[in-house]
Order: sequence, then C-alpha cells, then structure tokens
Amino acid sequence: MNVIDHVRDMAAAGLHSNVRIMSSLLLTMSNNNPELFSPSQKYQLLVYHADAIFHDKEYRNAACKYNMALQQKKVLSKTSKVRPSTGGTASSIQSQSLPSEIEVKYKIAECYTILKLDKDAIAVLDGIPSRQRTPKINMMLANLYRKAGQERSAVTSYKEVLRQCPLALDAIIGLLSLSVKGAEVASMTMDVIQSIPNLDWLSAWIKAYAFIHAGDNHRAINTICSLEKKSLLRDNVDLLVSLADVYFRAGDTKNSILKFEQAQMLDPYLIKGMDVYGYLMAREGHLEDVEVLGGRLFNISDQHAEPWVISGCHSFYSKRYSRALYLGAKAIQLNSNSVQALLLKGAALRNMGRVQEAIIHFREAMRLAPCRLDCYEGLIDCYLASNGIREAMGMANNIYKTLGANAQTLTILATVCLEDPVTQEKAKTLLDKALAQRPDYTKAVVKKAELLSREQKYEEGIALLRNALANQSDCVLHRMLGDFLVAVNDYQEAMDQYSIALSLDPNDQKSLEGMQKMEKEESPADATVELDGDDMEGSGEDGDLEGSDSEAAQWADQEQWFGMQ
Repeated sequence: MNVIDHVRDMAAAGLHSNVRIMSSLLLTMSNNNPELFSPSQKYQLLVYHADAIFHDKEYRNAACKYNMALQQKKVLSKTSKVRPSTGGTASSIQSQSLPSEIEVKYKIAECYTILKLDKDAIAVLDGIPSRQRTPKINMMLANLYRKAGQERSAVTSYKEVLRQCPLALDAIIGLLSLSVKGAEVASMTMDVIQSIPNLDWLSAWIKAYAFIHAGDNHRAINTICSLEKKSLLRDNVDLLVSLADVYFRAGDTKNSILKFEQAQMLDPYLIKGMDVYGYLMAREGHLEDVEVLGGRLFNISDQHAEPWVISGCHSFYSKRYSRALYLGAKAIQLNSNSVQALLLKGAALRNMGRVQEAIIHFREAMRLAPCRLDCYEGLIDCYLASNGIREAMGMANNIYKTLGANAQTLTILATVCLEDPVTQEKAKTLLDKALAQRPDYTKAVVKKAELLSREQKYEEGIALLRNALANQSDCVLHRMLGDFLVAVNDYQEAMDQYSIALSLDPNDQKSLEGMQKMEKEESPADATVELDGDDMEGSGEDGDLEGSDSEAAQWADQEQWFGMQ
C-alpha cells in the first residue's frame, strides 16, 4: 500500500482537512522531483486535493485545482498512448481505480454554478459527449439551460434525465414549467407506474403540476386536494406546500395560510414556501408573528433565501424600505431564482421612487413565474406610478387574454381602467363580473368600493362591504367601511370599524388617521381647552419635542446602518 492509497482512503473516510494537508505536501514533493510519482498518481493527488478544497467551500480555488487535474489527465493519456503497458490487465485495473474525468468536470461545473458563472458551467458540461452524461449532469445542464433561456436544450436534457430515471419528479416539474404537455410527460413514466405497485397516484400528481404551470389554479386545487385526501398521501408536507401555494396564486389568502400552517406543524424545520407564508402574514398585519417566523428560520439555515425574504417583508410592511431592499438583495444573492425575493426588492424600489429599477425586477419575476399574477400586478403598479397608462393597459389586456376571464384578471384590468375617466364604466362592468364569479375576492371588493366612493354612492358601498365582511375579516375592508359610515354621519359604528381594523393591523396608518380625525371633530371644545392649558403651562412642551427629535435621530441612524449593509 503506497502513500497515494493512504490519501485515497482518508478521502473516502471524509477526513478532508487531513487530505488537504497531506496532498499539498505530496504535490510540492512531486513538483520538486517529477520522478517521485507517476502521472496517474499525480492526477489522483490533484483530484483529492481539489475535493478537500471544495469541501472547504473555496470554489474558485477548487475549480483551478480540478482544471489542473484535467491537464494532468491529458498528459497521462498521451503517455499511455506513447508507451502502452505490457501488463494489459494491471493497466486496466489502475485506470478503473483513477477518479472519473467526467466526475471532475461535473465538480468544475458545480464550482462555476456556485460562483454564478453559468456560461462557464454550461461550456464545461457541453464538452462531455452526450453518451457519457450521467443523470445528474443532464439535470444540472437542464437547469442551467432553462435559466439561460435555452428552452429547447433544457427540454432535451430533462427528457434524458427521465429516460434514465423515470421517477425524477423535479425533472418532471422542469418539463411542465417549459410548457411540455402533461400527457407527454406522463407517457414517459407509464411503464414504471404500471410495473411498480402503489404508484397509481403519480399520474394525478403529474396532472396537478401540469395545471399549476398552465395557470389553471382551480383544477390544480381540486386535483391536489383529491391526492392529499388519499390515505397513503395524507399529511404529505410537499403536497400541502404546493396546495398552499396554489391557493395563494388563486387569491385565496385564508386557505393558503391554513395549509402553510398545517405543513409547518407537520415539519417544524420546513423552509420551502415559507417566504410566501411570511409575505401573506405580513400583508395581513401579523408583523410580530412574521418576526418570530423569520428568527426561527434563521436558526434553521441562513443559507436559504426564505428567512431573508421573511425579514424583508417585516421591514417592508413596517415601512422601512431601505432595510427591505437590502434583505431582498441578500435573498437574491443566495437564490437568483427566488420569485418572492425579486418581488420584495421590486416593491421596495418602487416605494422608494426608483421605478425603472423596480420594473427590471418585476420583469425577471415574470420570466421565472409566468403564471403568478402578483408579478404582473407589480409591473402594472410601476407603469401607473410613472404615468404609463398605455403600457399598463397593454399588460393588463395581455394577462386577460392569456389567462382567461377569472376574478383576478378581471380585477387587474379594472384597476387600470379606473385610472382613466374614459374607461371607468368599463371598470365597473369588469368588477361586477369579477364579483359575480367570486363575491369574497377582496381586491375586487376594494376596487368596487373605491369606484362607489368616487360616485358618492355610500349606501351601496356600505352594503357591498358588509356583504364581503360577513364571511371574512379584513383590515382594509373594515377601514373602508369606517370611511363610508363617516360619509353618512354614522360616527359611532365608524369608530367601531376603525377599531376592528387596527386590532387586525396595528400599523394601519389610514385607520389611525380616520379615528383621530373623528375624535377631533367630536370634541373640538376639549381640544381648545387642552391647547389653552398647554399654552399657560409653557414649560414641558419644548422638552418633549427635544426628546422626540433625539429618538427620531436614533432611528434614522439605525435606518442608515441597515441601508449600508
């Protein structure tokens, strides 16, 4: 047993730090005395040394060492051709024990992918002949092709993965996301479904994800629910997360949160999908719960985008936009395919007045998730913020034609129509159609209430909002009902509605302003007396103002620090 065998055994045993030190010393010896090790032994040493560096997460250095190993392998190939071994069997055994050149190229591609050098990774893997590509090489290639927009090549690679491994479900999702028909994908797994017992659910599983990627949320929900109710798949966390996500896409916040909570109870270490859950919770005003969720996920892993997005949503809905921007950027750095991170960063940029930068992020989110309407909504909001009504109308019409006339697409189109006095009647028709389909769709109710407020049809608005609140409790709806009640001089119930809105979202500034305005109007005499009293005192007010300025300065310093991170 020679020294190279000892290094190989240490590598197999996972003693990476030991391998790194020993292989470094042996390689230095080899450089000073080239006759000390054979070309094949030096190749082995370089690969083991690169593997140890890769384990230490020094990916640029590892890629360099792997490339040196490949150069050494070329030297080895040339010498073996020039001087063929007389002991054919011994030579064959030695070549079989050498680290695989294909595996080395895969490791180089892995390094490049981690370093976000996708073009270099594709170039390395493209250099491997098709017949020599393993399933994991084809899977990596497929993902890289899809990210680069090379859809045809991605489809070919995903299909090759399925040809070799027909139960590679992530490859199936990849094909469906590239608009390959569900029936075609299912046909590639039919043999294995028929030959293995208890796999009859797989056809329905493929059908469900085909509906998801076609944007048919209603049929996707029905299919996943039927799967989830089957005794063998009941309480499967992945199915519950998928179901929660489809409810979210369909605009059903209540059921989405319910399913996310159910999945989280089954798996306390769940990370996947928690960014959407955190966003929904923040949007509903449950900021304390969002803060707890973010902290818990950071304890599980800070190398995933999800905890950073959750913390970013907490900052965004606390109106700390620079902090939200930083956290969104950090999440994208960890996962450039995180749609929720792109939406968070886009929303923060939009609210900071950097509309053109926001548009870039919303467009990228649209590219990654063409069936998620919130990506389009973000882009339309940007167009409207920059007075680009024509662009917004074009986008809204395109969504309406592509995804069909459902409550969400009708509401999006109506939202744009409301911006132009000429198309307000059309907006009313669209909203009525949306509410006929889904009377509980909050966004449609809000837009219809806004339209009725403009027309000063307060009684009709009150009836609409009461009807919507009969089956749900929503901060915005309660606040709007308060506004309508003020308009008809029903101050007591208006105060009650503002109080309910603030109990649901203590940070809702508009509800607070409405309540404060009513309090001033109800007791102007008391306010005058208090003001006169303050004027007579004359002493404490300046001190209070100084304290407020000092406190504001401290928060400003913190915001500046967060923004610089």
